[in-house]
Amino acid sequence: MKKITILIIAIATTLQVNAQSKVGTIDIDYIISNMPQLEQVNEDVKTYGADLENQLQVKVTKYKALISVYEQNESTYSEVDKKTKQDEIISIEQDIQKFQKNGASLVQIHRNELLNPLYKLIGDALNAVADEEKFTQILTITSSIAYLDPDFDITLLTMTKMGITIPTQE
Repeated sequence: MKKITILIIAIATTLQVNAQSKVGTIDIDYIISNMPQLEQVNEDVKTYGADLENQLQVKVTKYKALISVYEQNESTYSEVDKKTKQDEIISIEQDIQKFQKNGASLVQIHRNELLNPLYKLIGDALNAVADEEKFTQILTITSSIAYLDPDFDITLLTMTKMGITIPTQE
């Protein structure tokens, strides 16, 4: 009976030692900022923003033209025509306001769509590094971490795995 108890304690101790967690951290923002693909993402976002601005200018030009025509011909319009033209102008004005309000959100959504493949690349490299280094948990570096042992930061290992050149510290 004593032998069985000792054997159970030995097995439990071995399992407990093997179950130890190895926690690491990663700075995803740092990796993204050093990815060569980020330059293309920024260019695409800039182009998309310019396209939205052009669309807005077309709407504004149409709006101004309708107002100009309305003001020039107001005296010749019947009450029904006036109401129809006013409703059309109000509709375009509301469309412009909605477009302006949603513009920043549309740009951010587009940026996120373009960044998703980069995050996938980081995730794949992170999984490989975590597997190779036997990490059980990886935390992203945030302002909520009070202390961080640099030995457990796998940011540079992940960047190396991805083939990203690590900038030299000056």
